[in-house]
Amino acid sequence: MTNRSETLREAIEEMIAVGKLQPGHHLDETELAKEFGVSRTPIREALIQLASMGIIVIRPRRGAVVAEIGPQQLVEMFEVMSELEAMCGRLAARRMSAAEHASLLAAHQACKDARNARDPDTYFYQNEAFHDRIYTGSHNAFLAEQARSLHRRLRPYRRLQLRVRDRVAASYGEHEEVVRAIIAGDGELTAELLRSHIMIQGQRFADLIASLPQLSAKAA
Repeated sequence: MTNRSETLREAIEEMIAVGKLQPGHHLDETELAKEFGVSRTPIREALIQLASMGIIVIRPRRGAVVAEIGPQQLVEMFEVMSELEAMCGRLAARRMSAAEHASLLAAHQACKDARNARDPDTYFYQNEAFHDRIYTGSHNAFLAEQARSLHRRLRPYRRLQLRVRDRVAASYGEHEEVVRAIIAGDGELTAELLRSHIMIQGQRFADLIASLPQLSAKAA
C-alpha cells in the first residue's frame, strides 16, 4: 500500500507541477481514485504525504486543495531556495569526486541538448537532474533533503520561469559558469553563482508575476 500511495503522490505532484491541477484546485478523492483506478485509501495517503510537503493543503470540511502561494511568500521561498542552493554548491565544489564531476557534466550536456531542441519541458526535467547532482555532491544528506523539499514546493513556479522568453538559454549559460566553478573547486564562486541563478528579483520577478495567471488557467 505504501509503495502505491508513493507512486500516486508522485503522479499527483507531477500534475500540479505541469499545471494540470492548478493552485486552489479542489482535489476530490473519489475522482482521483476513479482516474487512477484505485481505492480512496491510497489516494488519501498520497494526499497526506503531499500536505506534509506543503504542496497541498487539507482543510476541515473543504478537503484537499492545491496550495496557493502569494507573490510575497513566493519571493521569500526563492530567497531561502537560493541560499540552500548556494550552500549545496559551496560544499559540492569541495567534495565532489571525479565520477560525480562526470555525472554533473552529463546532466549539463542533457540540458544543452534540450536547449538546442528549444524544448522547455524537457529542459525542465533535465534542469532538475542537474541541480540534484549538486545536492548529492554536497555530501550533506540533511542539507540535500531540505533543498529537494523546497525545490519540490517551487516546481510549478520554476517550470513557469522557463517559459519566459530567453530564460532557457540564460539558465543554461548560468549552469555553464556553475560547472566550471565546481570543477575548479571554487566553493565561494559556486555559491555566489547559484545564489544569483535561483534568486528572482527585478525583471525576472516581474516576468514571473506576470506569468502567474497562466498557472491558474486550465491546461489545454
